Amino acid sequence: MSRRRGKVEPREIIGDPKYNDKVVTKFINCLMVDGKKSVAESVFYDALEVINKKTGADPFQVFQEALENVKPQVEVKSRRVGGVTYQVPIEVRPERRLALGIRWLIRYSRDRNEKSMKNKLAAEFMEAQKGTGSAIKKKEDIRKMADANKAFSHYRW
Repeated sequence: MSRRRGKVEPREIIGDPKYNDKVVTKFINCLMVDGKKSVAESVFYDALEVINKKTGADPFQVFQEALENVKPQVEVKSRRVGGVTYQVPIEVRPERRLALGIRWLIRYSRDRNEKSMKNKLAAEFMEAQKGTGSAIKKKEDIRKMADANKAFSHYRW
């Protein structure tokens, strides 16, 4: 087994051109397929315009609230102790919380039945802001699993 050589420094991310926000840049980078960043940017910004037309609210605020609602607080990790594998609940690091929230929003918006990706993304943002939707359901399922396995929390290290 190889040894680790040290810490990897996270790359510096510059903000997106419209809102100058690093979270938006990360979201667009995760939304991007086959290196087509301009397509991902247009899909994201068009989705925000759809939100503005449908609700009249500030679309950037809707996006931020949706992402905040989707971020998980706890998750379960498998730990093997004495030949038995336990699902041990652990608290999620802030960087991983953001990554999971972004990943779930994108995955479940792609699974929706609307016509275009901008409409799918806008609908998932609006549902996540209200506390409904598939991404919120995923977060709740993981939280319930962590609550059910709370008895094994002494195995975390």
